[in-house]
Amino acid sequence: MQKIVGRENEIRLLNEYVNSSNAEFVALYGRRRIGKTFLVNQLYGKKFAFAVTGILSGTYDEQMASFVEALKDFGCDVPSIPEDWMSAFILLKNFLKTRMTEGSPLIVFIDELPSFDTQRSGFVRALGYFWNSWASLQENLTLIVCGSATSWMINNIVNNKGGLHNRITHEIHLRPFSLKETELLLQSNEFQWDRNQILNAYMALGGIPYYLCMLRKDESFAQNIDRLFFSEDSTLRREYKRLYETLFNSPTIYFEIIRILATNKTGLTREDITNQIGMESSGNLSSKLEDLINCDIIRKYSVRTKKIKTRSAIYQLVDFFSLFYLTFSPKAALEDNYWQNHLGSPELNTWLGLAFEKVCLTHIAQIKKALKIDGISTQHYSWRSKQSDNRAQIDLIIERADKIINLCEIKFCNEKFALTKAESEKLQNRTATFRSETALSYPIWLTMITTNGLAPSVYNSNVVKELTMNDLFE
Repeated sequence: MQKIVGRENEIRLLNEYVNSSNAEFVALYGRRRIGKTFLVNQLYGKKFAFAVTGILSGTYDEQMASFVEALKDFGCDVPSIPEDWMSAFILLKNFLKTRMTEGSPLIVFIDELPSFDTQRSGFVRALGYFWNSWASLQENLTLIVCGSATSWMINNIVNNKGGLHNRITHEIHLRPFSLKETELLLQSNEFQWDRNQILNAYMALGGIPYYLCMLRKDESFAQNIDRLFFSEDSTLRREYKRLYETLFNSPTIYFEIIRILATNKTGLTREDITNQIGMESSGNLSSKLEDLINCDIIRKYSVRTKKIKTRSAIYQLVDFFSLFYLTFSPKAALEDNYWQNHLGSPELNTWLGLAFEKVCLTHIAQIKKALKIDGISTQHYSWRSKQSDNRAQIDLIIERADKIINLCEIKFCNEKFALTKAESEKLQNRTATFRSETALSYPIWLTMITTNGLAPSVYNSNVVKELTMNDLFE
């Protein structure tokens, strides 16, 4: 059995639910390749009373055949193919009655649940009837449903308005690995990489276990990237299209939103996105943006003027794999060793800087801990100047309940970052503009977040707090 890396909180919660004295209906969701099936199978694979997996893009007949075969595999006598899902769940109920043992957990696992819900199949109604009429009354039964189509899981199961309304007892959103969990995964696979290599891998692949397990320990990061993205028949060249087709039934509008956000590193407002897509093709844009947030593809964050504004929020692409693919996919056909041949080029350096900013934005908890303010109530947001000629922007500001502001400047550098006179003056001007436009009187602490720390400089005295990538690994 493979060892589960990370996921300590999810494991604790699942074990708590399985061993409770109540019937439990657990919805586990998260984007494709995040490790949902692996987690449940590793924990309970030998304890299932029944388990079945939906067929991606399968027809009604194929889904029903899959369900029937799973029943047979677990020892159920199926005299004939059920005529509908209601009959199939009655068959499952009667079978589970034969598997019940007093005091022992009865675990039912339905994987890729959205796939079963083919058009006009009545699957969700039948599932609701199965739970409401019988399963919810069995104190030792735990029903775990799982799906990569995160928006479908939230809209049709978690927020169901019909028979399953408020019937989910627990939901678990399985999110990408943090840097620390990524490091633990690679170490468990005997990688001898330093944190610079691990950070680079994270910025290209994100904390997606399936992608990370494609890395080879006998290759450098650059060699791995060339093999996975730039070689002939590279493994991940077609993954981008598959990802969104798995997450959404009609992915075209999502492709367009992601494409637009990938070209603007600071993000866009909803109005900006609507204007660039065109109203005819935008449809119900708010729900589409919410879907992408639920799938951990984009983030929504507030901006600061004289007040923290949420209505004019910014949407920003934070899925590392999507950003990497859209940035470099045009280069995939140019040369097999593109990455190794362009190390140190302006294009790669620009990507490194942008990706490192996104790493910091997805590790706010680690930043707060390193600043020793994890016990203080905070708000974090971005700021864009509306008055200065150069349209100054600060990607991360942490406003604290103790009336201190950490103004964070994020810099990627393969060596120690040298704070020059010009850079120091730019930061001082940006700080002054921020204070003027927001009218905040709180002390503003310039906080540098770099990969490898600051080089000695007379201008370092302006820096109140200094963090490195090691702080993001905690």
